[in-house]
Amino acid sequence: MLRAIAVQLRSMDQGRAQAVSLGTLVLTHDERHLRRRALTLASGDKVLLDLPESVVLTSGMQLLLEDGKVVDIEAAEEPLHAVTARDSIHLTELAWHIGNRHLAAAIFPDRILILRDHVIKAMLEGLGATVSEITASFDPVRGAYTGAVNNRDHDHSHGHGHDHSLEPGHDHPHGHKHDHS
Repeated sequence: MLRAIAVQLRSMDQGRAQAVSLGTLVLTHDERHLRRRALTLASGDKVLLDLPESVVLTSGMQLLLEDGKVVDIEAAEEPLHAVTARDSIHLTELAWHIGNRHLAAAIFPDRILILRDHVIKAMLEGLGATVSEITASFDPVRGAYTGAVNNRDHDHSHGHGHDHSLEPGHDHPHGHKHDHS
């Protein structure tokens, strides 16, 4: 079985030699939250993803295999709700309500996409939103504490039993530092 050892962003640099791709994995939002899992490509090839920390994969990322080859990641089309509002302030208020429920959301200037949920749909409509059913790829905003892919993103899953609700910078008295470089 092939083994994936890292996650990287797909290179768009035309001057650099592109790694050989074994294919594309099309995964739903929930399937793209992982650390260790056997994955099967359309070709039938099996890849063991074995990372030291959990990651959230998004479209445009690649799994780097031990042999230098890659597997491209794409977001699957899923049943979604497209949420629209009266104006930008109303859309911001709706985004707050969605975030307050810790729901994954893809946020655009004119709409918010969420996974279909009839209870949330009723809540949003009660708040004056227009909610439509669509099917589209779903790449929600990455959470503040999801796995790192580069030095600008970093993971805070250090297992010491507290939440990081003291934003921004979340200074807190538990005796460790975070590298925010």
